[in-house]
Order: sequence, then structure tokens, then C-alpha cells
Amino acid sequence: MDLSIVIPVKNEEENLETLYKELSQTIVKLGSYEIIFVNDGSTDHSLEILKRIQKKDSHVILIQFRKSFGQTAAMDAGFKQAQGNVIIPLDADLQNDPKDIPKLLTKLKEGFDVVSGWRKNRQDSAGKSISSHIAHLLRQLLIKEEIHDSGCTLKAYKKECFKDLNLYGEMHRYIPAILRLKGFKIGEVIVNHRPRKAGKTKYGTTRLVKGFFDLLFIKFWNDYSVRPIHFFGGLGLFQYLVAILIFIEQVWKAIYVVGKLDLGPLMVLSVLLIITGTLTIMFGFLAEIMIREYYKDRVPYSIEEVYK
Repeated sequence: MDLSIVIPVKNEEENLETLYKELSQTIVKLGSYEIIFVNDGSTDHSLEILKRIQKKDSHVILIQFRKSFGQTAAMDAGFKQAQGNVIIPLDADLQNDPKDIPKLLTKLKEGFDVVSGWRKNRQDSAGKSISSHIAHLLRQLLIKEEIHDSGCTLKAYKKECFKDLNLYGEMHRYIPAILRLKGFKIGEVIVNHRPRKAGKTKYGTTRLVKGFFDLLFIKFWNDYSVRPIHFFGGLGLFQYLVAILIFIEQVWKAIYVVGKLDLGPLMVLSVLLIITGTLTIMFGFLAEIMIREYYKDRVPYSIEEVYK
């Protein structure tokens, strides 16, 4: 199988027929392919339309969720089902243009493992554009992301990118960042972005918050996944240092200013920091034990090829 197209669907009944028609006309020229629709608990007529499409086209696979589990879960299910050498996800809302797929494949042949679409001329509402810009700045700050538009669903991945890659939360938009941290080569091409003509956007401010916590996890996992004691130990020692400085300040104040040592709020804080610092270091040891158990049958690196 040359291509696997993965399309998460939630309440897009007005767009599915047009999407299928445009997509089929494009990819039929590109080799063997499959189209995987993942219905994420749609409450409109999307399921009926997808069943109708699937019955008339043997290239179409339909995955039906029992309820809505979110876009990340839908994409993960589609990726695990995909058999193609190249896997291409895209949105079902017609904002991604299927005609850009050949452009992604051409760029992929230049030696990249992932090619991400860049919606340079975005056709979104002001609120959605601002949220995306904030998220992009956070990704640049925390994980030094190099591509312009990680939130663009339209991307091309070599199949090996998804070996041992499980997605949770809102992590689908961070796949290129995760893969870059593993050593995969990431490219980017400008793609067409069309205004939504039917249906409603599923993007809200809560997704920005959830995505931020996923971003923090990626940052922590990249920096400390094989040495969590360094993170928790450093945090615990910092609390010890603050506690010692407070204690010294209070003793100096008692000797030269007040004339006696009182158990005031700052002294209580000093004792509390000693306790929490100790607990933080203990958490670090526990995390170290869990990480070593996690990596017992895994390795914390990625081999591109073995030459013999």
C-alpha cells in the first residue's frame, strides 16, 4: 500500500461527500491507497453518509467509535489501522485541500520523514487565529519548535514514524515535535487553507489549555524521561535552599533586631519548605523506579538503520 489517508470525522455531514470526491480524484493518480474515516461519535448523519461511501468504494475503511473520544484518539486509531508506506491525515471540514497531497509527497522524497503543511494564509476566525498564535509561541519557547504551523492536520508521515508512538490528550498537534525529539527529519511546505463553508468548528479555548498541559508533559518527557530524579531532586534542593535562607534571615533578625527568635509565618514557611523539599526528592526516587520499569523492555532512543 502506497498511501493511507486518515480522516477524523465529527458532525461533518455537509462536507463528507465533497471531501470524498475531491480526495478520490487526487489520490487515484498517486498509486495504491486506502482512505480511513474515523467517526468520532458524530450525532448528525455523518455515520450514514460514511457507510454509504464505504459500501461503494473498496478503498474506504470506516472506524466507528462508541462515543466521542476526541480528535487525538481518532487519529491514533486511524494511524494504527493504516497499512500505507506514507500516512496522511487531514481534516473533514474541507479546509485542507486534497490537491496539496502531491506537494507533500514531493517534499517527502527530499529525505524528510515528516512533511508538515503550513497554512500561511489562514482562513479562520480571529479568535481561533489568536489562540493558534499563542500556542505556537509556547511551543517555540518550551520545545524550540521549528515549523510554522504544527496545528495543521494535513501532513505526510513515513509509516515508521508511528512505531511505538501512542497519542493521548490533545497531543496530535505535537506529533512533529515528538518525532523531531526522537531524531526524525521534519520538512514543511505551504498549503492552501480554505474557509469553512458548512458545519461548526470543534476548536475552543479549552483545547488551548489542555494542549498547554500536553506541551509541558512533552517538555518534561524529552528532558527528564530517563532521569526524573534530576528534575525532582533539583526542585527539592531549591526548596531546601530557600528554607535555609529564610532561617538564616530569621536568626539574624532575632539576634540583631528583635532580640528573640519567634516562630512566625516565615519560620513556619521554612519548615514547610524542608518538608515539601524532602517529599519532592522522594517523588523523584519513585519516578526513577517507575521510569526504569517503563524502559525495561524499551530503549530511550530511535535507530534509523543498521548497516551490515
